[in-house]
Amino acid sequence: MGYSPEFIAKMKEVVEQIRDDRMDFPIRVVAALDDTCTVCPHKGKSTCEASIGSNEHVLSMDNKVIHHLELIDGAVYNKSFLVQLTAEKVKADDLDYICKGCSWLSYGVCKEGVTALREKYTTK
Repeated sequence: MGYSPEFIAKMKEVVEQIRDDRMDFPIRVVAALDDTCTVCPHKGKSTCEASIGSNEHVLSMDNKVIHHLELIDGAVYNKSFLVQLTAEKVKADDLDYICKGCSWLSYGVCKEGVTALREKYTTK
């Protein structure tokens, strides 16, 4: 989707760790550059420099997720808690607001992922 090979590899690593039910680890929730951003070619010293307004856009999405899940910016949570909370509180259609303007949204993979997560972790 237009990212560097290093970013794709890092994203794949992060996604695999989050999907691995045998792994649990602490995650610091931040509205800022995160671990995935470390290898992004658009990473500035402390902001996203992909284009004018990109940092504000990314921070907006971060803050929407934090608000939607009722988390505390800067707090540390176990991965298992965050996955379960996401399954319970995020519906595929919520991404239309949370991720508005994200280039990935139109591909539908995130909505598919949220739907699969809800099917796996929530009771019918």
